[in-house]
Amino acid sequence: MLLIPAIDLKEGACVRLKQGRMDDNTVFSDDPLAMAKRWVDAGARRLHLVDLDGAFAGSPRNRASIAAICEAFPELPIQVGGGIRDEETIEQYLEMGVSYVIIGTKAVSDPHFVSDICLSFPGHIIVGLDAKDGKVAVDGWAKISNHDVIDLASRFEQDGVSSIIFTDIARDGMMQGANMAATRELARAVRIPIIASGGMTDMNDIDRLIDAAEDGVAGAIIGRALYEGGIDLGVAQARVDERCGIPPFTE
Repeated sequence: MLLIPAIDLKEGACVRLKQGRMDDNTVFSDDPLAMAKRWVDAGARRLHLVDLDGAFAGSPRNRASIAAICEAFPELPIQVGGGIRDEETIEQYLEMGVSYVIIGTKAVSDPHFVSDICLSFPGHIIVGLDAKDGKVAVDGWAKISNHDVIDLASRFEQDGVSSIIFTDIARDGMMQGANMAATRELARAVRIPIIASGGMTDMNDIDRLIDAAEDGVAGAIIGRALYEGGIDLGVAQARVDERCGIPPFTE
């Protein structure tokens, strides 16, 4: 089980949003590379990068920061989302050193795109399903669709995505605890790994995450709680490893 630090990029800075609102953000650093190093030094085994500007614009806007992080940590798995709407962008990111690309809005608006890119880039595609009250949000969470999360997840599983990131946008950045019930429900409905996102707050959430492993929840993306000290990455990953029976991680 992985605990994955989130680095959300907005105009070249590391920020955290509340419920996906671009006008409600906290800037934590103006140096994304230094922030990535902070989490790598703390023991991160994967990083989650989001181009927030790209998510709203529909194409990458923080490519330079992402490239710098990939270059600095070539052996570290990195997943990137935000504004990825075509095969050319996917190819550019993978050539850059990104391990997984996350498709969000495009997956909902054009599901056939997911099946095509899973064939073109097998093993490298993650779908991000961001939801409120069980319905998927699109366009940087600005709109709520009529699509049911479980129905879409089942379809993308058949297409061959490597995993699904599930975010409850009502909890994201609010420090109110993760919606683990909805995450577990989704995990039970499919066979591919589900990565939880949104609302991870403290070690109680880590314990609930560990309990969800039996349903197929493979990890969690953690943002504000890491930046504000509610969760210590090293301590939390050690607890996950111990309870999941994983030997201590060594370089």
